Amino acid sequence: MDTLVGAEFAPDMTYLNTSTCGLLPRRAVAAVQEMAGANATGRGGLGDGGFEIVNAARASFARLAGVPADRVAVGGSVAVHIAVIAASLRPGAEVLLPEGEFSSVPTPFAIRGDLRPRYVALDRLAEEVRPETALVAFSAVQSADGRIADLAGVRAAAAAHGARTLLDASQSAGWLPLAAGAYDYTVTAGYKYLCSPRGTSFLTVTEEAQESLVPLHAGWVAGEDPWASTYGPVGELARSARRYDESPALLAYCGAARSLALLEEIGVERIHAHDTALAARFRKGLAALGHVPVDAGDSAVVALPGLAHRHAGLQQARVAVAVRAGSLRTAFHLYNTTEDVDRALEALGPAA
Repeated sequence: MDTLVGAEFAPDMTYLNTSTCGLLPRRAVAAVQEMAGANATGRGGLGDGGFEIVNAARASFARLAGVPADRVAVGGSVAVHIAVIAASLRPGAEVLLPEGEFSSVPTPFAIRGDLRPRYVALDRLAEEVRPETALVAFSAVQSADGRIADLAGVRAAAAAHGARTLLDASQSAGWLPLAAGAYDYTVTAGYKYLCSPRGTSFLTVTEEAQESLVPLHAGWVAGEDPWASTYGPVGELARSARRYDESPALLAYCGAARSLALLEEIGVERIHAHDTALAARFRKGLAALGHVPVDAGDSAVVALPGLAHRHAGLQQARVAVAVRAGSLRTAFHLYNTTEDVDRALEALGPAA
C-alpha cells in the first residue's frame, strides 16, 4: 500500500483536511488533463465515450458500496439527490434527523414547509424512531466532529417501525466500509474520502424505494436509451436507478473513474485500518499533551473543542486542518503517515 500511495499522491504539507476535500491521485489528474486537452483541440466531446467513463465510475463506486451498478445514480451534489428524496414524501411526513447534521441533509426537508422534521441527539437517534416516522436521514460520520452513528441500531429501529433510511456517506465512504444495500437510500459526495474531483456524487436506491421516487430532474441521460431520448419528452426512463442521473460533469467523472479504481485496488478495509490507526496515535498524543478531543469512537476524524483559535498557527506550520462548529477538526486518510501525526502534535503543543 505504501508504495502505491507514494506513487499516486504528493502532498507538500501535513494535510489533515480530507473531511473538507480529499487529495487527487496523479492518475486522476493526468486523466482530467488529457480529456481537457482533447476538448481544447476538438478531439474530445461527449460522444459514446463519455458514458463509458461515467459508467466506469458508477460500477467502481457500486463495488465499493457493495451494491449492483444498476442501483447507483450519478450526479453533482448530495443536496440534489436528497431534494429528490424529500420531494417524494407525503405532506406531513415525519423526518427524523440528528441535531447539528450537515445542512445538505436537513435543508431539502425543511424547505418544503409541509413536512415535519424532528431533531434529536445523535446518540438517541435509534431509540427516537417511532411508528409515525417516515424517514430517518443521517450521516454515517458527523461532519462537525467525526462521531460515528449507531448504524446497526438505526437500521433495526427503522425496520421495526416501517421507516425508510437515508444515509449520507460523504464523510465515511472511502475509509469506513459501506453496505449501501442495507439502506433505502445512500448519498455520497465524491470529493472527500473518495479522492475524486468536485462535481461527482452518488445516490443508491433499493428497488423497493425506487417505486415511490420521482425523477424530477430527469433529462435525456436518464432515458433507457439516452441517444433515443434527445428530443421531446423522454419516452422511457431507465428501468434502473440511472433514471435519477443528472447530466454528468465529464471532466470530473473522468478523474473519479481513476480515483475509485485506485481505492478498489488498495481496498477499503486496508484504508480503514490505516486511517483509524493514525487517528488513534493522534488521540494518544493529544492525551499526553493535555488535550481532550471529542469522543468519536474509532473514527478517522478527530475534533478538538475550543481550539479554533489555533487554526492560523497550524496553517503557518503547514499543517492543514479545518474549523467546524467551534472545534479544530483533523482528518486522516490513506496518504497520511505517522510523521504527519507527529508534526501535527508538535505544532499544536501542550494544552495551556
